[in-house]
Amino acid sequence: MTSIQASQDKIRYAVVGLGWFAQASALPAFAHAENSELVALVSDDPTKREAIAKQYGVQHTYSYDQYEDCLNSGEVDAVYIALPNHLHCEYTVRAAHAGIHVLCEKPMAVTEEECQQMIDACDRNHVKLMIAYRLHLEEANMQAVEVLKSGQIGEPRIFNSVFTQQVEAGNIRMQKAIGGGTLDDIGIYCINAARYLFQADPIEVFATVASKDEPRFQQVAEMSSGILRFPDDRLAAFTVSFGAAKTSTYQVIGTKGDLRVDPAYAGQGEIQHHLTIEGETQTRSFESRDQLAAEFIYFSDCILQNKSPEPSGQEGLIDVRIIQALYDSIKSGRFVQLPPTQREKRPGLEQSIQRPPLEKQPELVNAADPSGQA
Repeated sequence: MTSIQASQDKIRYAVVGLGWFAQASALPAFAHAENSELVALVSDDPTKREAIAKQYGVQHTYSYDQYEDCLNSGEVDAVYIALPNHLHCEYTVRAAHAGIHVLCEKPMAVTEEECQQMIDACDRNHVKLMIAYRLHLEEANMQAVEVLKSGQIGEPRIFNSVFTQQVEAGNIRMQKAIGGGTLDDIGIYCINAARYLFQADPIEVFATVASKDEPRFQQVAEMSSGILRFPDDRLAAFTVSFGAAKTSTYQVIGTKGDLRVDPAYAGQGEIQHHLTIEGETQTRSFESRDQLAAEFIYFSDCILQNKSPEPSGQEGLIDVRIIQALYDSIKSGRFVQLPPTQREKRPGLEQSIQRPPLEKQPELVNAADPSGQA
């Protein structure tokens, strides 16, 4: 088992999976994460391994077959898992058994059972597990939580969100067998936002889907809409799509006013609040920041200070449970009830971490964003 020395001031990471998001956002973020160090890459693409290792000065590279060698090398304290969703459980459990801490991309896994396996493995082996909810550390979204807590819009009653983009045929998000689909990939943002804004979890859900007759939507629906009923008779509704123009926004409506955040879920660029109270609208802008650097800084600090991460395995499990219930609703055409949950801690503004945004996007190696742009 890897031990963190008391004098150590940096956590050493292996990035597992070198797809579009890892290359575009995670790898360059280490430059802004002062307590985190990129030391290893894991990928089955030798071209990626060689080119990216050279780009970032990484000495240690491994294929997936060599994952155990990476975990047991003594060079790695934590892994950042950016693999397709259906591999999250296996690669988390294997890291936990080797005594390596895990920062895993969302959705946490494909099923609730897999999520529980991940939690149990990390608990048994006394390693930290954090799910990569980057917006839990982002000022605009966490400030939205504070606006609602302050009572400025009265009692929050309604959440409504639209998150859409074009995704090309063949992208992993279009492959159901490996955990693709609108609910898993982008619906999770709307679900999680409703939860942190209402500071509660839904008690029943309903969903439906619709698709154009296009080959790219053979395995997953073009778009999904969901309704989440929360305690105290609050409602959240959202629509997500892989076949519409790029949009990312949510609005929370209370008894005295409303707050609209746009673009709500953006990974970079300016985010704006539009707060309307009694017909008067105020706009506040939040500067772009390096959201992945914030994740690495926060998780490394949790490891170094022996603190429990807020976006925990339980946080990830609840979202996957909700997504599974939404799929059940699509099949049955009925509302699906959810068991009550207990969350000891929910995200707030105190978790916000600011680092400057990336100056330029790195050149991608054998990868493209979901819309197909290289």
